[in-house]
Amino acid sequence: MEKGDSARGTAFKAAFAVGEFRALWAAEALSQAGDQLARVALSVLVWERTASAGLTGLTYGLTYLPTLIGGTLFAGLADRYSRRTVMIVCDLLRAAIAASMAAGVPLPVLAGLLVILTTAGGPFRAAQLALLPDVLEGDSYVAGLAVRTITIQTAQLAGFGGGGLVIGFVTPYWGLVIDAVTFVVSASLVSVGVRRRGPAATESSVKSRVARAFSGEGARELWQGKGIRVLFGLKMLAGFAIAPEGLAAPLAVGLGAGSFAVGLILAADPIGSVIGSWIFTKWVPARRKTRIVGILAIASVVPLVFVLFRPSLPVCLALIGLSGAFAAPYHLQAVALMARAVPDGVRAQVMGLTSTSLVTVQGIGIMLAGGLAQLTGPFVAVGVAATVAVVTAGPMAMAWKRAIATGPDVWLPAGSRTG
Repeated sequence: MEKGDSARGTAFKAAFAVGEFRALWAAEALSQAGDQLARVALSVLVWERTASAGLTGLTYGLTYLPTLIGGTLFAGLADRYSRRTVMIVCDLLRAAIAASMAAGVPLPVLAGLLVILTTAGGPFRAAQLALLPDVLEGDSYVAGLAVRTITIQTAQLAGFGGGGLVIGFVTPYWGLVIDAVTFVVSASLVSVGVRRRGPAATESSVKSRVARAFSGEGARELWQGKGIRVLFGLKMLAGFAIAPEGLAAPLAVGLGAGSFAVGLILAADPIGSVIGSWIFTKWVPARRKTRIVGILAIASVVPLVFVLFRPSLPVCLALIGLSGAFAAPYHLQAVALMARAVPDGVRAQVMGLTSTSLVTVQGIGIMLAGGLAQLTGPFVAVGVAATVAVVTAGPMAMAWKRAIATGPDVWLPAGSRTG
């Protein structure tokens, strides 16, 4: 029996045994909870001030979209400066901004502060993802990524309901104050629980560090590495798989269900993701995880093809949940493989660009699915998007199989490179 096989059942325990990981995990859990609460608070605040659905929707969008700027333009700072320092500075900056927003500033100023706050989330996440491989090794690293996925998905499930409950007891302004406090606590956890490390790249001057941070090395690394490029492409399939989430309301109407069904449809994928991540990390041997990335990518979109046939609500929920159960494992394994394969000096840029691109294709996917649904109906739109994804995923899965065959020393763990 291989070491990976005997250890896989304790991978989660091994990850949490590392104090630095516990600090990083707790910091992100707090930030996620604060972010979800802030989204509800801001939506309520803008609605109370303006009674405008358009401005409320715009504000909600601003809690996501500027992350694209932060992840693309500023992720390189986490390669040129200490990643621990970048996380702490981003958290303290966000705490100060959230506290300023709670002071009752005019709406245009509120929107501007929100853009800055959300932009700072990009380099924070890039630094965190780039730091994790230094904190965890082997199967415990994949387990750590799975814990991160489960934490984020659980926050999405609980955040909006819990946030609404909290805002029901306190004012939206106090919700923003609580968000600021979570950032301060997060910074404290990182400061105390994560040891000091130097920057991954060691330019001699501030000017050269900043220049290299914005040099686009991460994009070049993604494009030039064939296996990395394939993994990146497989992750971008999320742009097709996001269709049910974007069309949750019309799907519920088409099924003759009420607004409660919208929440069920939105919850199905996160629930599947949590279950799939846990099973994959705990029960799949290390030697198999890398080999089945392409298969899982295809399997993640095949269930959604059957939404085309307008199934009942329970079946529809099962199909969406099954999609999430296959998708989450291959996404976290792809992240693990990419982080290990790229040079440490550009790791944050690659991680930031990948996560940013993922959000972008999901936004584009929702818009395209919405346009197609306007012409054909939501069930056809989801089915067509999934069919295109299956056709696209097939060649990429074969390309990944070839990448493993031609470069096993890069992709496969020791002891599993033959057979």
